[in-house]
Amino acid sequence: MANEFGILSYGAYLPRRRLQRKVVAAANGWFAPGLRGLAKGERAMANWDEDSVTMAVEAARDCLGGLAPAGLEQLILASTTHPYDDRQNAAIVANALHLGSALRVLDVTGSQRAGTSALISALSGGGKSLVAAAEHRLAKAASPQELHYGDGAAALLVGSGTPIARMIGAHSETVDFVHQFRSSDRPHDYAWEERWIRDEGYMKLVPAALAALFKSTGVAPAAVTHFCLPCTLPRVVPGVAKRAGIAETAVRDNLAAVCGDTGAAHALVMLAQALAQAQPGDLIAVAAFGQGCDALLFEVTPAIGALPPRSGVDGALARRKEETNYLRFLAFNDHLALERGMRAEADKGTPLTTLYRNRDMITGLVGGRCRNCGTLQFPRGRYCVNPQCNGLDTQEAHPFSDTPAKVMSYTADVLTYSADPPAYYGMVEFDAGGRMMADFTDIDEGKVEVGMTMRMMFRIKEHDTARGFVRYFWKAAPA
Repeated sequence: MANEFGILSYGAYLPRRRLQRKVVAAANGWFAPGLRGLAKGERAMANWDEDSVTMAVEAARDCLGGLAPAGLEQLILASTTHPYDDRQNAAIVANALHLGSALRVLDVTGSQRAGTSALISALSGGGKSLVAAAEHRLAKAASPQELHYGDGAAALLVGSGTPIARMIGAHSETVDFVHQFRSSDRPHDYAWEERWIRDEGYMKLVPAALAALFKSTGVAPAAVTHFCLPCTLPRVVPGVAKRAGIAETAVRDNLAAVCGDTGAAHALVMLAQALAQAQPGDLIAVAAFGQGCDALLFEVTPAIGALPPRSGVDGALARRKEETNYLRFLAFNDHLALERGMRAEADKGTPLTTLYRNRDMITGLVGGRCRNCGTLQFPRGRYCVNPQCNGLDTQEAHPFSDTPAKVMSYTADVLTYSADPPAYYGMVEFDAGGRMMADFTDIDEGKVEVGMTMRMMFRIKEHDTARGFVRYFWKAAPA
């Protein structure tokens, strides 16, 4: 099976906070009492310092297992919520992952099937590709979307090698059936009537795409072991499966109760979970709906058992903190005009020349290793910090992003501005050597201790709201 083409690895990421839907319904019940019917379960909620770029980085890190794959030719980032319209979002991800500059990168957007379309393109083009899909969609308060949506990401490595799943076939139907849309000058989606979406959209377009897929591959629909179709409308997915001839037992949980619909990423999120739970020989059918339908069919190979464990969807679901403060959710998503105080008024302009010259250090968390004595340090400097060495110009590039660290000292600061006070920061020491001052994130108040194990995570450092620029850096989070 060596040198076959297919999926080589998978990864996923969901934010740690899980907003309880019942608190959303309770807060808005005076205005929209019908939300009570959607008040079960929870949705993944991005922290204030997370967006589609940071979540894509974390999903890709999970997929790659800390190693940049040899021979990687391209990285594709799919999302309808890219932070930038005129800056290559995928390039930020590539730099954070230390993938080098000899790489094609592409942003894919404009449809809820952007993730599957990116995957089909990568699987059809040859070469080794990393496909990541991530979403952080905003929704109006008291809207059904606020309860249906969730934030998250998934990543797949595809190419030649020993695949864990090979693609048997794919088919796309492109139809300008508008079930929801968002124009470039609007922050929120506009959705049409659910019955129309169900009857004229899902129930007609998805079975047609699946029928064409099964016809072209010669695979009987009843042979499908896992069927992945993102959809928050009740009873639609079993109805689609029945119409397509897929057994009801093959229909996978759409994760609506535990994380919500992660938009363009969700088909790949469901595929990543299916791969984590699949057995050799299983057939996985994946469909994504949005101005038509993408349908893909995979066969799981015996190599699935040899893939080192990934955190994946199940690991991300287990890393969970219940969030019951609806106002915090609104504030994190800029739906509240909070008085942030004078300390938040500092000019946060980013010198782009400095960012470029130090891009490996800032975006990639690359420090130094002394060639003479092996001492690690961050940031990299001309002199070795080891007083027994003090070597001049002996520093080789050394990445710290995947190195565990421990808290040496910390501060909980209630005076400085923080979107989620208090601001936690301190000195961390890496297990392999070297130390740095770092902001902390995903901290439970009062739960930091000296010696606590931390992992570095790619996050938003600051928003330059005056210029519309997002500054990224690495923060320490509980492992």
